[in-house]
Amino acid sequence: MNFCPKCGGILIPKKEGNKKWFACTCGYKTKDIKEAKLTEQVEGAKEIEVIENSEAQQTLPEVEAECPKCHYGKAFFWLVQTRAGDEPETRFFRCTKCKHTWREYQ
Repeated sequence: MNFCPKCGGILIPKKEGNKKWFACTCGYKTKDIKEAKLTEQVEGAKEIEVIENSEAQQTLPEVEAECPKCHYGKAFFWLVQTRAGDEPETRFFRCTKCKHTWREYQ
């Protein structure tokens, strides 16, 4: 990544015909460059964790929630940020009787 020596902003690659250069919003331009390569790296999304260990479940809070599978009235729950940071988290439930896991979007 290249930065403007004048204002410190990010230099953006520009192209006109066969000429390439870096330019800044303040008006600074580099001389014609022969070769510039623009790359981007995107990291994959993390998988949603489902807690399988019964010891870990013992530390989770137990609430009244009806299991959609067996209709039992108690479940463990935990929260996971599955979407963008400005979105609400997703609440996961696990039935204390049949161990069925489901989610609730808020």
